Amino acid sequence: MKRMPSPAVEQLLRELHASLALRKRPEDVAQLIQDLYAAHGTDLDPATEAALAKAAEHSLRNLWHGYTSMLEDFARPVGAHRQLARAKSLFASVPELPESAGDDPAQIEAVIRRAGEEICRAYGQNDFGMDRLNRAERADAGLGEMSKRQYNKRFRLLRRMEAKLARLIHEQRRREVTMTGKGALAQSLPYELFAADTDTAAFIAYVTARGYMRSVFTNGRQRQVYDEVADALFQRLRKHPERACWYAIAHVHPKDEVLGRVSDQDLTRLVVRWNGFLREVADQLEDAWNRRPLERDTMIVRRGNDSSTWNQAAQAWNTARAHWFALLTELGQEEILERVCLGKVPRLMAADVAYWHRMSGGGLHPDTYIWAALPLPWEVLRGEKECPRSLVEAACARYGVDPMAGAWTAPRPTTEAVAFRRTPELVHGVAVADPLMASALRSAGIFSGKGKASAAQEWL
Repeated sequence: MKRMPSPAVEQLLRELHASLALRKRPEDVAQLIQDLYAAHGTDLDPATEAALAKAAEHSLRNLWHGYTSMLEDFARPVGAHRQLARAKSLFASVPELPESAGDDPAQIEAVIRRAGEEICRAYGQNDFGMDRLNRAERADAGLGEMSKRQYNKRFRLLRRMEAKLARLIHEQRRREVTMTGKGALAQSLPYELFAADTDTAAFIAYVTARGYMRSVFTNGRQRQVYDEVADALFQRLRKHPERACWYAIAHVHPKDEVLGRVSDQDLTRLVVRWNGFLREVADQLEDAWNRRPLERDTMIVRRGNDSSTWNQAAQAWNTARAHWFALLTELGQEEILERVCLGKVPRLMAADVAYWHRMSGGGLHPDTYIWAALPLPWEVLRGEKECPRSLVEAACARYGVDPMAGAWTAPRPTTEAVAFRRTPELVHGVAVADPLMASALRSAGIFSGKGKASAAQEWL
């Protein structure tokens, strides 16, 4: 019989699990992991103890100011709380709802449908000229005592609520895509699976926090996720493989050593989830493309391009694709990749960054040329165009790229752990040493690209 964790351990596990949907600094997650092991009474090996101490030294708890200028959450869409409160005042059938209802599309839709019945309006009837009832129709429907003004007020509210619901669903999906692109399926892990083993929970929480870090304005590579702290935590999993929940770890770390310990049934379950996610992201990429086609040969942002949506979806696509490749390879389904070898999707690059690359002796990444030579991902998923492994290999050969080492036809190669570096305070991607100064610079609009020259001179 499994021993129940103590209240202190339970609380810390809950905090770590909550961090999977937040954007806490890796240092602060390392501090929670230290606390978890201490509350659990775990004797840490010297390597893990030293790695955690190195990271936790810079946690907010241990810094004199105890403050970060960066939000510790992903941007959340504005819910329909105000609209629901208005509906409650206008429609007798709308019940008292909890505060959480404003963020729940299912409850919002239920309110719209229920309220619509009061004025004989069906869900989706939003044409102000054609779908409203005239005086005779209102009388036949038993609404004769309701004035035209009161009827129109209710009709307009429900129409606005449907539009609000559509925006809320879109923004929630976009937030989920952003989080999945950075942290894979971490935010969807149920608590029971996450907390089945303390070493599993510690590794997943820390790796996810590393993945959630913001990009830095640079003409070089971004910081790698797998660092010396993550490696020390993974070594603990290796020492006690019988205790670890490898299926939970596979949600965020799809390496051969992990996937080899997961049952084929669970691997297939993950493949199905990533298949659905790839199709959803492909739709977002296509929508962004159709609004303003991109310059595929350079992937430099042009006026009218929705770079934010594209880059978030591109990162999510590449994350999902990496997991998909790794899972199919582990399941021995390489023949699928022979027929459908989905390509990578590059992010859009700002013109100033592209210029910086050229001035520093660089140029376009070879992956950009390969991407431009392959069919668009949504065309491949719909079966409109073929993208077999042979086509990808030919494109890679044309531009001197090893298709396996470049992760074009195989899972990402295993990388060595990098040294831990503390999380910088960023103002629009630019690192600033002091969080208080970062707040001031952000408020003044510095580095925002919006012509704040006078403000910059004043602060600098």
